[in-house]
Amino acid sequence: MLLVLASPAALQAQERGMQPADYYHLKMSSDAQISPDGTRIVFVRTSIAEDRRSRESSLWMVPADGSAAPYAFTQGTSDRSPRWSPSGDRIAFLSSRDEKPQLHIIRTDGGEAHAVTELEQGSIRAYEWLPSGERVLLTLSIDPSVEDPTEEADEPEGPRPDTTVVREAAYRTGAGSFLGAERHTLWMLTLDEGTLTPLAGDSDYHIHNATVSPDGETVAFNADFTGEEFDAGFNQDIHLLALDSGEVRTLDTPERRAQNPVFSPDGTHLLYHHTADRYEPTELHRIPVDGGTPEVLHDGMNLSTSSVQWPAGHDQPFFSADYRGSHPIFQLTPTASASALIGEGASLSTPSFSDDGTRIAYTRHDETTPPQVWTARADGSDAQALSTFNAEMLDSLAVQPYERFTFEHDGGGTLDGFLLRPVGFEDGDSYPLVLNIKGGPGGMWGHEWFHEMQMLAAAGYGVVFTNYRGSTGYGYDFQSAVRLDYGGVDYRDNMALVDAALERFDWIDDERLLITGGSHGGFLTNWITTQTDRFRAAVTQRSVSNWISEAGTQAFPPREMNAEFGGSLWTNFDYYWNRSPLQFADQVTTPTLIIHSQNDHITPIGQGMEWYYALKNGGVPTKMVMFAGEGHGLSRGGAPVNLVERLKQMMQWFEQWDGVE
Repeated sequence: MLLVLASPAALQAQERGMQPADYYHLKMSSDAQISPDGTRIVFVRTSIAEDRRSRESSLWMVPADGSAAPYAFTQGTSDRSPRWSPSGDRIAFLSSRDEKPQLHIIRTDGGEAHAVTELEQGSIRAYEWLPSGERVLLTLSIDPSVEDPTEEADEPEGPRPDTTVVREAAYRTGAGSFLGAERHTLWMLTLDEGTLTPLAGDSDYHIHNATVSPDGETVAFNADFTGEEFDAGFNQDIHLLALDSGEVRTLDTPERRAQNPVFSPDGTHLLYHHTADRYEPTELHRIPVDGGTPEVLHDGMNLSTSSVQWPAGHDQPFFSADYRGSHPIFQLTPTASASALIGEGASLSTPSFSDDGTRIAYTRHDETTPPQVWTARADGSDAQALSTFNAEMLDSLAVQPYERFTFEHDGGGTLDGFLLRPVGFEDGDSYPLVLNIKGGPGGMWGHEWFHEMQMLAAAGYGVVFTNYRGSTGYGYDFQSAVRLDYGGVDYRDNMALVDAALERFDWIDDERLLITGGSHGGFLTNWITTQTDRFRAAVTQRSVSNWISEAGTQAFPPREMNAEFGGSLWTNFDYYWNRSPLQFADQVTTPTLIIHSQNDHITPIGQGMEWYYALKNGGVPTKMVMFAGEGHGLSRGGAPVNLVERLKQMMQWFEQWDGVE
């Protein structure tokens, strides 16, 4: 089956395709929050700073009925995470306008924002208004021994040694930093007095996902009180903190991981996610707040629920989920099924509801449109866009939707293929094709904004990708099929995609195939070039080349790595080594560009260096580009100048080798 979603001929009227430098001019919308009365929406607009090394964000406002255009509501350059007060007369937000990030409040009828915290130690990870509007619950990342975060920390006399001391198995973050003594702890901010009161926290655990009950008397959160969290324990329980007494009690949920509590509108029940073990489906449960037997609302077999909300006026909760290349908003039914209300053919995020539950705000994006603010009725009707910041620029560019087709994998199941034709496509001509492999192996690509795809098409390449087995969005069995089979079904599915594309699209030149991918896609790029010489050139990004050295140098502690690989290096060595591209590097002939970030703690820089060494040793044409100060997320959230340079390096490498016979 082939679903053609756009006419290539229509693209010829456009001026040009999207270039890497166009990224600097994009305006992104995020975190749309509807007012309690449903009349206004505040959101974050982000743009690239003049130095092109940072991003600037401010709060914008738009009427929910679309009667006026969005307008700037704050003048800061680091304003984010807006939340309406319960009465709708104020908006709280985080900002670094005073250097250290603080919580600020601004009246919705105008005026200047003012800081309501004066933190000298720690940082705000999350916050939530209490129903009275007089207090705010803060989750601080701070050393639990600190009694007053507003006081400066004592500085030792003399120079400090340049050391990092680690004691726990989990001691690194994916962003390139090391974990210290800070823990996620709960504090109460009383606005009139400006006082901070500690509520809960300990050096042995983090407090996660704290939320306040509708009556403002109880805080629910998940935490691992066993002391095993920093040894990669898989335990989490739902705890209830009574604000009047400070008493904490634990709900009797099934063993292992219970997390993400959400109160029912009347406060009598909690929803939460439960996972019986690593690599098991995540179920959605409901349990009485006063205690009782949990009820399974959704078994997680066909959808993996996220962003669960239970707004007033509804008997069943709403949630988001990956679904066959889209990320819609769903509502659960009384029979435990779910139907997509809004968002098929797109990706929706940060849904928020009016107090009466009748209206919803969210951001929406797809492959042709960056995230913008939308609103709809809670049943999905009357959906409309409220912001169009990039319309003028995109109207002058040849951006196009995907052509989607299906094909079979070697297990007899069906996969989705997504294809972009090159800009300027003409029938009768032949064109090169880039196989772009998603990371993961979890997660999903599809109808979402990713500038890279449009820029490759603008450079004259067709682009194709698939959500291979191991991806989300196609059910638990599909996602778990790659378990203990890295370089197996994931490899074969991508090669089946290439064969299917060649069979369906006669304009693809099978002598001009190119390949790229990042993270797990980088691993597969390396792996594929050890198995075949079909590709004229490769760009491998934040890749893994050697699972043996990866195991001891990346951010995941032994328990997690052992679970992922079915044992340790000492009990399952053959699997680690036999699935390492490095073992077969002497078979590579494909000219390869290696792109890696020096602060990557997920796939450390040594992985790229080992691959570079191996290819150089084998006489393979290769180049390595390393980005200082960047982590694993360079392609999406890196410094803009580095993000753009990465794209340029990729295009130049493909151009260099695409023309070589």
